[in-house]
Amino acid sequence: MNGTSANVISRLHGGLGNQLFQYAVGRAVAIRTGAELLLDARLLTDRNPFQYDLGNFRIEARLANDDELPPARNHPIAYTWWRVLRHSPRFIREQGLGFNERVSTIGPDCYLHGYFQSERYFAGITADLRRELSLKSDARGDNARMAERIQGGPSVSMHIRRGDYIASAKALSTHGSTGLAYYQRALEEIRARSGEDPVVYLFSNDPDWVRENMKLDAKLVPVAINDGRTAHEDLRLMSLCNHNVIANSTFSWWGAWLNPSPGKIVAAPAQWFASLKLSNPDITPSTWLRLGD
Repeated sequence: MNGTSANVISRLHGGLGNQLFQYAVGRAVAIRTGAELLLDARLLTDRNPFQYDLGNFRIEARLANDDELPPARNHPIAYTWWRVLRHSPRFIREQGLGFNERVSTIGPDCYLHGYFQSERYFAGITADLRRELSLKSDARGDNARMAERIQGGPSVSMHIRRGDYIASAKALSTHGSTGLAYYQRALEEIRARSGEDPVVYLFSNDPDWVRENMKLDAKLVPVAINDGRTAHEDLRLMSLCNHNVIANSTFSWWGAWLNPSPGKIVAAPAQWFASLKLSNPDITPSTWLRLGD
């Protein structure tokens, strides 16, 4: 690494929801230390099922050049030299899945490696993040029409994550898929707490399954406008709903978090992982409901 500035570098990996968490923790450290935030997107190549997805947002960071980054794993000698001798930038690995207090005290010249899935990492910069995680362009076409429809009356988003979560035995045992009973209970809670009967807007990476299987006592509107390349548009539509029912997914987590309504009701699964070996006690903000099936 040839650069001389003491930057904060966030390693990006995973889909849009993960990248938003990695941006948010890096931005919080950068603001606190007065450093520039750089993004390491080297893993997000054409061979990766996930691509760099932050370019549609008004983020205050830039993609790092190669000479500003530490060695990558495909250069094992240089990589080991950096890690073992603790050369600049300091390698900061996430410890466990919950909030790590150490991150709130580190200085600049650091390389953040992990998921960092907790609002606690960036609670002090909420206003900055809401501004920076707004989209650069206005909604158009079908997305603009759906946005207008959502804002026309009481609404709740429901996110049903299937696809990659059930694609293999390993994925199913790790993540699982939230059951219909959870969504019905969440809808009942929102009705009781809001005194409204909202239209339910259904978002999923398996829209055909949703159309056939999501049977709820409500007016249901499947939203199947976007694909992986325009997932940020689904995120915006979720955030426009009055209330949000999320899956055990960082994607809909951000759809709910970006909802600016002070009166929003957000329901989240009490069990985030199917595997009992995994736990993140800090993933759900304290104001959200945690519901079981």
